[in-house]
Amino acid sequence: MLLWINGPFGGGKTQTAYELRRRLAGGVVCDPEHVGFGLHRMMPDGMRGDFQDLVSWRRGVREVLDLVLRRHDGPVIAPMTLVEPRYFTEIVGRLRADGHDVRHFALLAERQTVLRRLRERGWGRGIKWESFAVRRLDECLERLRGEEFAEHIHTDALTVPQVADRIARSAGLPIAPDTDGPLRGRLRRNAVKVRHIRFG
Repeated sequence: MLLWINGPFGGGKTQTAYELRRRLAGGVVCDPEHVGFGLHRMMPDGMRGDFQDLVSWRRGVREVLDLVLRRHDGPVIAPMTLVEPRYFTEIVGRLRADGHDVRHFALLAERQTVLRRLRERGWGRGIKWESFAVRRLDECLERLRGEEFAEHIHTDALTVPQVADRIARSAGLPIAPDTDGPLRGRLRRNAVKVRHIRFG
């Protein structure tokens, strides 16, 4: 089963994905961003636009996820903002058409909640990335409210473990209880944040 965790930049996708990996037996995270970063590294700075516009990114993500889903027994978790309906169909729709069980979840929140989260995690990302995320925020929130991007989970009043619980329950997956106290949970989320700092 593939759990695609969608949402705006700063919506909690990565934190939720790693919480699910921690608590779902056999869970693995396959982050489509890595394909995009690899493509960007092959290109001169002036050619680096939105890597989702590259056919090679969409095809590569679909092929890698197809391979992992065919060979891995546990849940596969893909945290990625994907709001262009045509691209969504090319990747998620094609994986479903190929017979894979794909569960899609859009993490939504009020604009101010997402802006606060972006500010909290913005260090190390750089002004260029943060301005890109803020510039795309309204478009992301508007598009993700569409029916084609269901199931929607409103996260303003939910913790990361609670969001993971909701996703696992909806997908029918047994999830281990969250035994972290507040301090340990905060340290774990900070460790995820540090591991995913992007400098360029």
